[in-house]
Amino acid sequence: MFTVTLTFLLYLALMLAIGLVSYRRTNDLSDYVLGGRNLGPVPSALSAGASDMSGWLLMGLPGYAMSAGFGAFWLAGGLLVGTWLNWLLVAQRLRVYSQRADDALTLPAFFEKRFEDKSHSLRVISAIFVLVFFLFYTSSGLVAGGKLFETVFGFDYTLAVLIGAAAVISYTLFGGFLAVSWTDVVQGLLMVSALILVPLIAMGEIGGIGNTFDAVRTENPELLNMFTDVDGNTITLVGTLSLLGWGLGYFGQPHILARFKGIKSQDHVPTARRIAVVWSGLSMAGACLIGLSAIAYLDQGLGDNETVFMVMVDALFHPAIAGILLAAILAAVMSTADSQLLVSSSALAEDFYKALFNKDASQQQLVRVGRIAVVVIAVIATLLAMDKDSKVLDLVSYAWAGFGAAFGPALILSLFWERMTKAGAMAGIITGGLTVVIWKQLAGNSAWQAWSGGWSELYEIIPGILLAFAAIIIVSLLSPTPAESTRQRFREVEAELAG
Repeated sequence: MFTVTLTFLLYLALMLAIGLVSYRRTNDLSDYVLGGRNLGPVPSALSAGASDMSGWLLMGLPGYAMSAGFGAFWLAGGLLVGTWLNWLLVAQRLRVYSQRADDALTLPAFFEKRFEDKSHSLRVISAIFVLVFFLFYTSSGLVAGGKLFETVFGFDYTLAVLIGAAAVISYTLFGGFLAVSWTDVVQGLLMVSALILVPLIAMGEIGGIGNTFDAVRTENPELLNMFTDVDGNTITLVGTLSLLGWGLGYFGQPHILARFKGIKSQDHVPTARRIAVVWSGLSMAGACLIGLSAIAYLDQGLGDNETVFMVMVDALFHPAIAGILLAAILAAVMSTADSQLLVSSSALAEDFYKALFNKDASQQQLVRVGRIAVVVIAVIATLLAMDKDSKVLDLVSYAWAGFGAAFGPALILSLFWERMTKAGAMAGIITGGLTVVIWKQLAGNSAWQAWSGGWSELYEIIPGILLAFAAIIIVSLLSPTPAESTRQRFREVEAELAG
């Protein structure tokens, strides 16, 4: 236990050191929120991946694979395709457009400046959705951290959540985007190494991948069939679409989109895209194989399948190595929670404080407000994480759907459709966000289930995105044509991307 504890302390010390170095390079809000738009392709790709995956990659996904077997590859496949499409369709355009749109630092600011909204209503409504859904998302990371410290060190769950929250707040508070991005590089490398090493060692202990799959087949042959559930029933269209639908969420995740805006040049995007896709593919394949190898390796099931990575590491490795690998969970938790806190704080500083209360705020004031916001948001998220029975994957799925439906359609069409209007953007953001909230609330309603004929089980991101696209297109076509200045800026972006 002493060795594991020492490893964790050394890891935390390294993250705080990066935060302090970054603090000295943070001079204004652009530095704090986007690192001065000066990230190269490697840190951009690894930071996007690490901040994307969070604790669910080492806890939620292996636990789901242990329960669902090969069915987990539907979820992983949808996410991998979504990662690739996000880098392919959005990254370059958002990098160029956000800078041409008066150097918009946040997603709400981009929408306001893209549509020349002088009323600030589009910006404020967007920021409200950012804050609401990030509370759930950040809470999921703190739940994962709480389970980690509880399982490894035997801490009381409440104390464990508080320790994790304090660690994340510390370096996000000081270093901002640079600290978050460079710690994400370290954490991303640690995460993928752990996800590759653990299943390889486990399958080696079992006698190879063939023996591993034979053992799983003995346990339940349906676990090796992607087209049936664990009871042998053919998977439904609703179930398959719900798993693949996770990939649709990428286009609206503010913490991932911030990496596109912070990359040094649009020319770095293709290299970053290849790195990001390879990292994601290896990580998710490893996570699924951890769940499958655990079925074969462990004599009995677990009370909570989301602890499977920790149990396997403890069983397979020397405490010194185990400490490093378990730090990968802390890395996953911290790499996403810090990004979410940063985006939330920038929404409060840039999109509420500056837009509504102090239009002439200095850069130092905005950075100060952003840092105060980090603490306030983290405290609220910590309170939400105190429920010990919370499931990491459930919390992530709700927030992921909310962001994907509220912002994904609005962002894609704003980057590709000149005719889109401010009213259309507002309609899409509100429709997408509210659809997710309402659909989720109706999920347990028996009357709704009977009326929908099984479609009530559909992952809420899909109806949210479909209705948001429809709302944007219909309202935009019914609205007056955008101003010439708005259309001219759109054409300038197209020309820069083409040339």
